[in-house]
Amino acid sequence: MSDTPKFEVIDRRKIKAEEEQDTPRHYEPPEPGAGPRLVVPEPKQEPEPEAAPVVSSEAVEGSEPELPPAPTAQESNEQKAAYDASTQRLEDLVRAQNPAAGPQPPVTFEFLVQQLYLSAMIQMGAGAQEGQRPRVDILGARQSIDLLAILAEKTRGNLNQAENRMLDTVLFEARMAFLELTSMISMQGMQPPPPPPVKR
Repeated sequence: MSDTPKFEVIDRRKIKAEEEQDTPRHYEPPEPGAGPRLVVPEPKQEPEPEAAPVVSSEAVEGSEPELPPAPTAQESNEQKAAYDASTQRLEDLVRAQNPAAGPQPPVTFEFLVQQLYLSAMIQMGAGAQEGQRPRVDILGARQSIDLLAILAEKTRGNLNQAENRMLDTVLFEARMAFLELTSMISMQGMQPPPPPPVKR
């Protein structure tokens, strides 16, 4: 059994469609002069159960989970517009609470790289207050550095010169700090235990 965490992608479009079907219809007043009439609720049509696909046991063990279909361009555009409107409302609320605060700067590629670098350095114990023992999460730091490496690999050829130089420098610095830290950890692990106290 692999150590990779399992996760499930939920297609929220299906949930929204089901909610819309369950919403009651609005009351429509009868036309004038039509008189009373009996209103019979329409029976709900149950969707036919879909036949489960036949899957071999070999395909289940090592296969990727089946993903829902990608959203259409219209769905993506509508979601983006709703997201932008929601973030604007949130920013207006924050500014109403703190009028001196200006608008938030946009999130850029540089900001993303800095966040990953900062996470890696904090996980390696940087930023600990003076006199306190730094808390080190070496495995978390490794994951953050690996995320920077994936970002560098997947964006190769798509970055301008300044972005490329920044990402390469940050990745180099994070890896150097990781090497120094793991070297210190292994040196501590290789030291002989202290001699037992001498009894008098």
